[in-house]
Amino acid sequence: MILIALGANLPGTDGRAPRATCEAAAAGLGTIPGLRPVALSRWWATAPEPPLPGSPWYVNGVARCEGTIGPEALLAALQGLEDMAGRVRPYPNAPRTLDLDIIAMGDLMRDTPDPVLPHPRAHLRRFVLQPLAEVAPGWRHPLLNKTVEELLLDLPPAPMEPL
Repeated sequence: MILIALGANLPGTDGRAPRATCEAAAAGLGTIPGLRPVALSRWWATAPEPPLPGSPWYVNGVARCEGTIGPEALLAALQGLEDMAGRVRPYPNAPRTLDLDIIAMGDLMRDTPDPVLPHPRAHLRRFVLQPLAEVAPGWRHPLLNKTVEELLLDLPPAPMEPL
């Protein structure tokens, strides 16, 4: 099982609203060789984390996929989709037109960069775990050995609502 988080809080370079950009990116996952999307969560409106004054709320979701693609190739393909949406990286946690993160690839654990797996901060982010629980209930974090439901219980409430 391959889990990919999708998010955006700025209009795309083509003028699309963040949700439309996320929907296009979700469709784009199906064009990546060796990757097959099988489930997509609802879209969620979420407050920026960490809070950034003046930053618009995000649209977030999670896709569950199957496939044979390797982590480096998947990361490159996801960054290609981000680039097509006009993603720029002026500073960490900057508002963005599209953000695609590999949350996990099965039980694979890697601490080498690009990509680190499982995602090193996913277990701390309700905006990732809430939609993840919709597409992969019972998913167990390979490093922490906790289910997504247990991880959610460990988190404080966060400003978010389903769209």
